[in-house]
Amino acid sequence: MFSQSVLFICLFTFMIHMTESLAYSMRLAGVRTKQIAIAMSFVTSTLLISRLSNMFQAPLLGALVDKSTLDSSGLTLSLLESQFRFIIVAAFCGALVGAFLTPTFGTLYQAAIKRFLKVGSIPRVVGYALKPSSLVKIIKSFRLPPLSSFKKISLSSIPKGFLIINVVVTSIYTIGVLCSLLAGAYLPEFRATAIQLSGIVNGMATVMFTLFVDPSGARITDQAVHDKRPEDDVRSVVFFLQLGKLVGTLFIAQLLFKPLTKYIMMVTMIISKSVS
Repeated sequence: MFSQSVLFICLFTFMIHMTESLAYSMRLAGVRTKQIAIAMSFVTSTLLISRLSNMFQAPLLGALVDKSTLDSSGLTLSLLESQFRFIIVAAFCGALVGAFLTPTFGTLYQAAIKRFLKVGSIPRVVGYALKPSSLVKIIKSFRLPPLSSFKKISLSSIPKGFLIINVVVTSIYTIGVLCSLLAGAYLPEFRATAIQLSGIVNGMATVMFTLFVDPSGARITDQAVHDKRPEDDVRSVVFFLQLGKLVGTLFIAQLLFKPLTKYIMMVTMIISKSVS
C-alpha cells in the first residue's frame, strides 16, 4: 500500500508543514529583538526549505497519479485515495513537530537575528551555525514548551475571526493539490483541466490568507514591538495559529478531502463541456 515513493512524498510533506509551522515562531523572535523586518526576511529564508521540498514532492505525486491512471480500476483509485489521506496525516505530523519545536526555534531565531546584525549576511549566519561548537549549542538549546507558558495563553484580547479563517485556509492549502490530482485520476481524459484547477483552489486560500489572516497577525505583532500590547499576546497568536494548523490538517482537511475532490470533478466536467 505504501511504496517507497509514497514514503518519500510523506517525508517531503512533513518537511513542508514543519517549516511552515516553525515560521510562526519568527514573530516572537521579531518582537523580542525589535527587528521585525529582519525577522520577516528570515521567514522567507526558512520557507526555502518548504519550497525545495515541494519541488521534489510534486513530480513524485505526479508519477503516483500517472501509475494509478494507467490502471484505472476502482481498486487502484481507492488505493490512491488512501495514500493521499496518509500524506495528509504526514502534513499533520510535520505541523505537530513544528509546534513542539517552536520554543527552541524561537530562541535560535533570536540568536540568528543578533548574529545577522553583526555580520550582515545570511550565508555567513548559516556557516556560523554549522560550526561544530554552534551545533552543540543548538542541540543543547532544545526544550519542549513548559507547562507554565500555557497559563499565559489567552483569547481575551485577540480577534477570533482571523484564527477561524486560518483553520479553513490551512485545510485548503493541505488538500488543494491532492484533490485536483485525485480528480484528474478519476477523469483521466480531462486530467490536465482538473490539475490546473488546483491553482484556483489554492488561489482562493491565498486571497483569504492575504486579506484576513496575515494582516491581523502582523498588526498584533507590530503593536507588541511598539509596547502597545504585551508579548504574551503574540505568544497567544502563535499558539492559536499553530493550533488552527493542526486542526485544519488533522480534521478539516480529511473531512473536506472527498467533497472537494467531487467539486473539482464537477467543475472540470462543466469546463470541458463549455469548450467542446
